[in-house]
Amino acid sequence: MFVLTDDLSDDLLPYLPNVLALQKDGASFANYTVTDSLCCPSRASILTGRYPHNTGIVKNNGSDGGFRLFHSRAEEKSTFATDLHAAGYRTAFYGKYMNEYFPRITFGGGTPYVPPGWDEWAAGGDAYDGFNYELNENGKVRTYGSRPQDYLTDVLSAKAQRFITASAAAGRPFMLEVATYTPHLPYVPAPRDAHGFPGLTSPKNSAYDTVPEDAPPWLAGHPPLPAWLKKHIDDSFRKRVQSIQSVDLMVSELRATLTRAGVADDTLVVFSSDNGYHMGEHRLNPGKMTAFESDIKVPLIAAGPGIPAGLVVDEPVENIDLRPTFAQLAGAPVAAQIDGRSVTGLLNGTTPAEADGWRTAALIEHSDPATDPKDPDYNQDSENVPPSYDALRTRAFTYVEYVDGSREYYDHRSDPDQMLNLASGLDPERVTELREALRALNTCAGATACGTAGRSIR
Repeated sequence: MFVLTDDLSDDLLPYLPNVLALQKDGASFANYTVTDSLCCPSRASILTGRYPHNTGIVKNNGSDGGFRLFHSRAEEKSTFATDLHAAGYRTAFYGKYMNEYFPRITFGGGTPYVPPGWDEWAAGGDAYDGFNYELNENGKVRTYGSRPQDYLTDVLSAKAQRFITASAAAGRPFMLEVATYTPHLPYVPAPRDAHGFPGLTSPKNSAYDTVPEDAPPWLAGHPPLPAWLKKHIDDSFRKRVQSIQSVDLMVSELRATLTRAGVADDTLVVFSSDNGYHMGEHRLNPGKMTAFESDIKVPLIAAGPGIPAGLVVDEPVENIDLRPTFAQLAGAPVAAQIDGRSVTGLLNGTTPAEADGWRTAALIEHSDPATDPKDPDYNQDSENVPPSYDALRTRAFTYVEYVDGSREYYDHRSDPDQMLNLASGLDPERVTELREALRALNTCAGATACGTAGRSIR
């Protein structure tokens, strides 16, 4: 059972008691990052187990991103859904699929389109408001209104509970993904939560309203945040916390359903997000797409059979690792073209032997910012979105190379809030090492090549 949230950052975890209970019961990944801190590229990596430079999905829409390109490149024919379906699993998807997917899309087939690999399907399009949306439910479009019971996260939860109950009763193994729209902008909570957490303000570390020393050109000239924006950030953070209460309730209800159905002890439960979110850090308007920790490092929590309670996994893990993990756990073949690697060994509390060691560095990619006003991640203030970059992230540091030639290097241990850019002081030999490792990763294809590239730097 995979719960995927939208734009949920690490700083929201303290407000999710049922997710924290899941974490206590299982494992958390201290160095889990996404391949691209943007919805559609990240979701493409999750589904396929491949980096954006291999899926070709580097934006949310248009000629180099979005669902239509994903479909036209036939990426849907090989995903974790097709893996598990072929292995005899009953599969279900409920919620947000990919940007540019809309419930009424047919591709000329006469009926609303359902991607391959899914036995049960209920996906929405532009449903970020939580009300007055449509879902493609197994090829038929259903319209929901504005009543409290139409709130989208609750609707998805009810569908998922019915699927679990029916699958368990039939004695069928199952794979379920619930992909919420929350807490994505406009951060709409369920009516019951709309007045919660009065007076709550956003957390403010040393990066809040401050640019790093020796910041790259795109960021260096940012002025202090005005008072109205600081208030907006506080109000928005409170709304985000309100909106995720429905997600937290859903996690509790789904786990209770697994228990009632008698399958809790045989089910892996995974919780994560497609990307993170910054709110005032480094003087940036609320958003994502940077290589800062707030955007690329997100929760990954897993609990289930064989996973020690309270386990913390330190190895660098990425969203490309989810597909091979799901496949291995289901006894399905791991597709040859994937770039990731199963984390089942890490979930058992073991560290891979040095000869067959785990990656030491994760790759983060980012292409030009969203420039289409129809894109839900469009940012009118383009100065708040970085130019294209590639980045390496290890447990010890983050290294970024921008398309304009500027660079960043942050030491996580001495500078966790990333306030001192050390790139200009690196030895030339170290810069060469970093550049070669980054080139190896941002051109790799397949688990062997990407695994070797990921172990090439410390």
